Amino acid sequence: MAVTQLVGSKIHRREDPRLITGHGHYIDDFARQGTAYAAFVRSPHAHARVKRIDVTDASKSAGVTAVYTARDFKGQLAGTHPAAPAFVAEKKYVPERFPIAEKEVTYQGEIVAAVLAETKAQATDAANLIQVEYEELPAVMDLEKALDPKSPKAHEGAADNVCWDLTYTGPEVSDAAFKEAEVVVKERILQNRLMPVPMEPRGVMAEYESFDKKLTITMSSQNPHFIRLFVSGAMGLKESQVRVVSPDVGGGFGSKISPYPEDYLVPAMARMAERPVKWIETRTESLQNATHGRGQFYDVEVAAKKDGTLLGMRMTQYLDVGAYCGTFGAFQACACLMAGGAYKWKGISARTVGILTNRVPTDPYRGAGRPEATHLVERMVDLVAAELKMDPVEVRRKNFIGKDEFPYTQNFGLVVDSGDYEKSLDLALKIAGYDELRKKQADMRKQGKYMGIGLSTWIELCGFGPSAATAPATGGIALVESAQVRVTPTGSVIVYTGTHAHGQGHETTFSQIVADELGVPIESVDLRHGDTAEGTSFGYGTYGSRSLAVGGVAVSKAVGKVVEKGRKLAAHMLEAADEDVVFEHGSYHVKGSPDKTKAFGEVAFASYGMGLPEGMEQGLEAVAYFDPPNLVWPFGAHIAVVEVDAETGNVQLTKYVAVDDCGNIINPMIVDGQVHGGVAQAIAQALYEEVVYDEESGQLKTGTLLDYNIPGIGEIPSMDLDHTITPSPTNDLGVKGIGEAGTIAASAAVINAVVDALSPLGITHVDMPASPDRIWKMMKEAGK
Repeated sequence: MAVTQLVGSKIHRREDPRLITGHGHYIDDFARQGTAYAAFVRSPHAHARVKRIDVTDASKSAGVTAVYTARDFKGQLAGTHPAAPAFVAEKKYVPERFPIAEKEVTYQGEIVAAVLAETKAQATDAANLIQVEYEELPAVMDLEKALDPKSPKAHEGAADNVCWDLTYTGPEVSDAAFKEAEVVVKERILQNRLMPVPMEPRGVMAEYESFDKKLTITMSSQNPHFIRLFVSGAMGLKESQVRVVSPDVGGGFGSKISPYPEDYLVPAMARMAERPVKWIETRTESLQNATHGRGQFYDVEVAAKKDGTLLGMRMTQYLDVGAYCGTFGAFQACACLMAGGAYKWKGISARTVGILTNRVPTDPYRGAGRPEATHLVERMVDLVAAELKMDPVEVRRKNFIGKDEFPYTQNFGLVVDSGDYEKSLDLALKIAGYDELRKKQADMRKQGKYMGIGLSTWIELCGFGPSAATAPATGGIALVESAQVRVTPTGSVIVYTGTHAHGQGHETTFSQIVADELGVPIESVDLRHGDTAEGTSFGYGTYGSRSLAVGGVAVSKAVGKVVEKGRKLAAHMLEAADEDVVFEHGSYHVKGSPDKTKAFGEVAFASYGMGLPEGMEQGLEAVAYFDPPNLVWPFGAHIAVVEVDAETGNVQLTKYVAVDDCGNIINPMIVDGQVHGGVAQAIAQALYEEVVYDEESGQLKTGTLLDYNIPGIGEIPSMDLDHTITPSPTNDLGVKGIGEAGTIAASAAVINAVVDALSPLGITHVDMPASPDRIWKMMKEAGK
């Protein structure tokens, strides 16, 4: 009988029927009897002293049960908002952060007071009655000016605005390469600040049981176990006293990894009020206060030979930290380590500078450092090609790391596991019809039309992470992953995973792995996650394209332990030696005697009974942790085709091709979905989205979705997707990450296409977003 292989099949997402029919459970769907509702008073200023807070009118307002300021929380909270100690080895100045400001506010939206009331509307009305007297201070907004010793300081009393300044490798590393240079190109490359804008804003509900001092937090989070760790410590509770439940989550994109002020304040208010407390973020609060992404610029120069051989790179990253260093904000400095991309270099000199400003803090946003690095190197490769009048395809081919050179040690000592970059590029060029596109471009230019073709041959480091690399970066916690697999007496399977699904499709892909390896129907597999009281003792969350490459492998290893215990029990039942029993397609049988067999369900039932082998305990379950020996390195080639309207500056994407390689594929449909979403977000950065503050006052100008330009379906083109498969040797499944691939690749492809379109006008670089007004002005200045 033929056996259906689930891994590799296009199985529709199991979670979708529940979610699209309204049967999901998001944070605002939860309610508890006697709940009080919280509202927060936030600073309207980017930087100011808090002179006086008058809560008199608010305290008398209808339905109000309590009003709190910073003093009320001083005895409740301590040690909040840890900033990961490494990723950048030397932090110069990390401002201490308390969840509610007392004497000084350092960004618009920082909390200064909190209200509890019987209804959400009453809490909001009362919050509007609180009168706060501020003394406005100069706002630090410009990154270059912030480095001037005479600049105002983002925090009063600080020596300067430098959060960190670290040279990974000095000029001496690239000096020899630059001495060989026959051509040098330089550019300043901007990474516009972005808002994550998940469909579901954040929310927190907390219940505190005063007798046994137990706290339950229900919230929208990518990382419930880390939230338990942070909040329990801040509130003086043992981790065992705190339960964090993160149910269905309507998107995160990195913005729901780290703890926020409200994640501490709501539980503290629940303890003080001795009743459940709930807070749901408004869209305005989300745009204003959720951590932003990107917000950087790079000064880069590249040395090359006249034949297109890349020699060396010098780059400095200037990163807008915001008012406080985000918990994982310094991770964005990994852009320096990834600056070489898919190419061979003789030397790269890299420095990162984290700069404090009076903006909301930045923290990881989909890709976090990897999109910045790819955009940087892919723009510079195109600049080299333009300078030498070479086809950008030719320059890339000439400098790729060869498929026979893996594992390949990059300039900063990182080891790339596997790759075949030319293969993915060849396939992308074929799908796009590259030669025909160039002919069409030549014809359109004769007609005075502006068509451009842009490439991005991207790589990524992901699958965090090896304990040797990540434990120092997180204060000692290694970013390994855990899983527990439990088989019930009737043969159904419950899988607990420490990763968290919020759009990635874990309920489908992880179940495919389990069903295949146990030989059971996928319908019998139940995946559970997001509750620190269930299953694994500690989960490490979902971010950095790590879920499958680390969490999925942990699940597979736990299944392997279950199969092995079942094999020993089956051997006992079949009266055979352990080594003579094999497991295939959901049953155990004796080698050479396929009629002597026990179905997996029979063995599962027997494991809960009597007559087990000596020393074997009842039950059929296992826990596994996976500590990967290396990161995984997906890669690919993307091609964008654009037309630029000479009259309006509008950029229209007419074709988009993506060929990605994430190793072995569990579910092609889910992989395609992840690529679609990632590409859409990167197109948004390239052409539409940008967080804008007033450079003098620090007021957020893009505080609504009327001002912050998220593209709709009309702006995102149909995509031609395909894949190559280069398995990773890092894990038994041979898988790599894919969740961030589109975001990493696409901005460079789009901007390279825009620059290519405008090259007849002598335009060599375009900053993001390439909005119509920016492009129109550039064309007019170029004489069009």
